[in-house]
Amino acid sequence: MKLKKYLGFIILGSMLLLAACGSNNSSSSDKEQTVTIGYFPNLNHAPAMVAKQKEMYEDHLGENVNVEYRTFPDGSTFMKALATDEIQGGIVGPGPAINNFISGVDVQIIGASSTGGTVIVSREGSGIKSWEDIEGKTFISPRVGCTHDVQFETFMKDKGITSERIGGSMKHVTGEPANYQSMFENESVDVATAPEPWASVLEKEANANVVVPTSEVAFGETLPAAVFVTSSDMAENNGDLIQKMMDAHKEAVSYIQDNPDEAVDITIEGIKDITGQELEKSVIENAWTRTNFTYKVDENVIKEFGNASYDLQFLKEKPDFEGFVNQSFIN
Repeated sequence: MKLKKYLGFIILGSMLLLAACGSNNSSSSDKEQTVTIGYFPNLNHAPAMVAKQKEMYEDHLGENVNVEYRTFPDGSTFMKALATDEIQGGIVGPGPAINNFISGVDVQIIGASSTGGTVIVSREGSGIKSWEDIEGKTFISPRVGCTHDVQFETFMKDKGITSERIGGSMKHVTGEPANYQSMFENESVDVATAPEPWASVLEKEANANVVVPTSEVAFGETLPAAVFVTSSDMAENNGDLIQKMMDAHKEAVSYIQDNPDEAVDITIEGIKDITGQELEKSVIENAWTRTNFTYKVDENVIKEFGNASYDLQFLKEKPDFEGFVNQSFIN
């Protein structure tokens, strides 16, 4: 009799343990997951600001996903965050994405954000009125080899003028676009490869002269000025999650196309939150005319841009783009 009671206690204990395990498994499936979206305080990244303000990622990802946002001053820090899983996706220039892909970093382009928006402007008093006047001058870009740098240097190389980095005469410095105005005012730089809206800010606030408009700079109206990226690991192993992120991004782009006036206001507020600078609406509206918002990617232009980066010696070897662009999520 005692043996039966003892066995009964063992069976009952096992059943309670199994029930407890089952309960734990159920609660773990409901555990909140955090997804972090990265972007910059530039006009090309307006879809991220609109999606944040309208809570589009939250709507698409659902109540069990905690959505966070992180902003970056340049593509290099963005790509480091993606490589270390600090962010799961977001918007960055094609230049940093290409450079890191060629270097072996796990990154895939899964959509675009915008085209256009790169303008070459000169400082008032620099004497620079056209591209011929830039030889021997100092120009600034957000980073060495960034999207805007490659566009400018490709344009200049076609004209026979190159930077000191590859044996030419142009001096190159880097800095955050939000600080370009002060650098123009203290005359530390002569020319800026400016992503919008900072080109329009320089025109309005510093009387900057447009030397090369968006329509003429290399890849100006065809290259995705910003692309939506994630890692191939996320795309392969968390495809449903990435699809929802892309659906939110596509909704944001469509919203901008359908509601440009409201999108301008959201962008002004979004840039102010990040940089502390409240830009005039006329400045943003001017920048808007140089930018086209789209989530579609032209893979051939990406390849042409990558080859231009190689020709400028930003890349050590000719790029192989196998697996770099994944259009399945926008299709």
